[in-house]
Amino acid sequence: MRQPRSALLGVLLLAVAAAPVSAAPPTAADVARAEHQRIVAYWTADRLATAKPRDFTRTGAGFVPAANGKPAGGSKNVAGASWTKGGKILHASGKVFFTMHGARYTCSGSVANDGRASYSLVLTAGHCAYDEGANPPAFATNWIFIPEYDTAPGGQDCSASLLGCWTADALVVHNGYATAGGFNTQATVHDFAFAVVGAGGKSRTAQLDSTVGSFAVSTNPLPVNSKLYAFGYPAAGKYSGTDLTYCAGPVFEDPYNARRTWGMTCDMTGGSSGGPWLSNFTESTGAGVLSSLNSYTYSGIRAMHGPKFNDNTQAVYAAADSATSNTIVGQ
Repeated sequence: MRQPRSALLGVLLLAVAAAPVSAAPPTAADVARAEHQRIVAYWTADRLATAKPRDFTRTGAGFVPAANGKPAGGSKNVAGASWTKGGKILHASGKVFFTMHGARYTCSGSVANDGRASYSLVLTAGHCAYDEGANPPAFATNWIFIPEYDTAPGGQDCSASLLGCWTADALVVHNGYATAGGFNTQATVHDFAFAVVGAGGKSRTAQLDSTVGSFAVSTNPLPVNSKLYAFGYPAAGKYSGTDLTYCAGPVFEDPYNARRTWGMTCDMTGGSSGGPWLSNFTESTGAGVLSSLNSYTYSGIRAMHGPKFNDNTQAVYAAADSATSNTIVGQ
């Protein structure tokens, strides 16, 4: 017996309703938001508080981790004082946290100018973005930046920080650093990196540079004896890792590194790596130009050293301004 058409239609509608509905595939923006939230959730207050500085000191046996380095005595230059004048440097610098092969580390960083509306750039040391000595070498993971850490310090998680956190969508380093095989002279010359960060902060939608400001980057050669200001969050010796600290004075070429890198009288310790060196710095506004960064120290010598920004730095900077995934420049 033939069923009425209305009955057949009802059966068909029930079958359609019971059929599984395929969800739309996640977009790139969906993936980025989920990864941002995963990294933010990873960095609990306890993990932030127990992250170790990733810094290097050169000894007679070569470069060794400097987490337990001790500061030396005073100097007529500013060799490691608390920054109390506020301004752009307080807002647009901060602490970096990341993992390498399961270990948690901390460094310093600063916000650089960029050319995209949907991303911002953070300048830090190469060794705060890439593990050149691992087998195999690898980029850092769970990379996060907390700006203006000084204003709300204490190992707090992102929700308790002043402005929130921004996470890296991409890390960009130079091949000269990535192929160094360990922290050595080749690594010191190329010890710079840029992190590409998307929207974040307390609202999860804020752009970093529009929230805290940013600094221009110069790769022009510096004259010897140029006065620069170095900033960071040292966490070893007399330092707590919660206070924005600075050094100021003329730069010199490192005589023990074939004059291929800069030096400055400074006693900042582990945790300050990646912190910015600013030329043309104005203390009243905290503004200047990114011209090097904290890279390494020597045992028994009261000085910080940093790479000479050059064409390789410019190439990494330019690549970061369009990167959406981890990139090694110059391969």
